[in-house]
Amino acid sequence: MITNRVIPALLMKGNGLYKTYKFKKPKYVGDPINAVRIFNEKEVDEIMLLDIDASKKNREPNYDLLKKFASECFMPLTYGGGIDNMHKAEKIFSLGVEKISIQTSALNNIEFLQDLVKNFGSSSIIFSMDVKKNFLGQQRIYSHANKMGLLNFNIDDSIKIAKQAGVGEILLNSVDLDGTFLGQDLNLIKYISNQIDIPLISLGGVGSINDIQQSFQAGAQGVGVGSFFVFYGPHKAVLITYPDKKTLKNLVKK
Repeated sequence: MITNRVIPALLMKGNGLYKTYKFKKPKYVGDPINAVRIFNEKEVDEIMLLDIDASKKNREPNYDLLKKFASECFMPLTYGGGIDNMHKAEKIFSLGVEKISIQTSALNNIEFLQDLVKNFGSSSIIFSMDVKKNFLGQQRIYSHANKMGLLNFNIDDSIKIAKQAGVGEILLNSVDLDGTFLGQDLNLIKYISNQIDIPLISLGGVGSINDIQQSFQAGAQGVGVGSFFVFYGPHKAVLITYPDKKTLKNLVKK
């Protein structure tokens, strides 16, 4: 039985921890190692670390920092960013990472995604869908690594790739809602969750505990939370938070 999960999502840039607004305006918010230590104290069940520059700048993942992060991490860790060949995936898993998130490198090379599933198991591979509306209001797949941003892939194309590859989970990341605190795209969560029989993690837009609950009700089995767990109060002071056990229990129950 798969339990609903509330997953802190941390964005890494260089050696720092950042938050973004609609995938832009990166703001430094602290040290990743300090952040994971705080989440350890709060007994978080799972955590996600996403390198927002690795694919964009076509560089290697930050193995040194990732090794330190994984060694401090007392919960299952997902990493995403810059993984475009088997060697990089093997190295990342060897550092203590439990799951990897793949998008750009899989869209034009489904065989790579299938090989990852074959070598590491479906439960270790997450297919990430960064989505953004075009000028017609249609949802399209977005990529940091592409100069134009939007790719010639729609939601259904990406779902098909995920199914064919046999991945264990899908991560839906809304560019338009990133850092907005406006709530998640419930209609899109419902649409995708009705098309798949694997867990869907939704990320982008959470601004309240109620937003998390609504995403679960819409069909997400995991809710990724970024800014809401890092910023506090009307002036957005940096303060790492996480729901207490009673609140969390009420959130994740079926």
